[in-house]
Amino acid sequence: MSTITESVDVAVEVSTAYNQWTQFESFPQFMEGVDEIRQIDDTHTHWVTSIAGVTREFYATITEQNPDERVAWRSDDGPDHAGAITFHRLDDTTTRVTAQMDIDPEGFAENAADKLGILDRRVKGDMRRFKEFIESRGGDETGAWRGKVHRPDG
Repeated sequence: MSTITESVDVAVEVSTAYNQWTQFESFPQFMEGVDEIRQIDDTHTHWVTSIAGVTREFYATITEQNPDERVAWRSDDGPDHAGAITFHRLDDTTTRVTAQMDIDPEGFAENAADKLGILDRRVKGDMRRFKEFIESRGGDETGAWRGKVHRPDG
């Protein structure tokens, strides 16, 4: 299992950064290797990814969501991974977005990508592209979901 942590400061207010991150179906616009995400309901998503030449489909569950603070998830099947995105207000117009992910690569290609640092570089690039994506929109997110998902007990 590998842990990847990456932060980026974006020149938008915290609610704008958070609101954009809740729009999972927009992820392919800034995440390399994410081909499609379909939001099934408030807490379930279906992903199609391509990493190291291997296409995977899997479902993920949003396990916690607090507006302007945190979104956490875990995979339900396929590649074993979980993580959280946190949002920290630096000032009225700047937000630090931090991704922390635990990934257990599946198969030879994913393990090689992990060992070679490709997964780390991909997350770093995804965060940089998120910054460019939201800032290029002039602070206008593509949508928002302000509901809460409470962390399960236990």
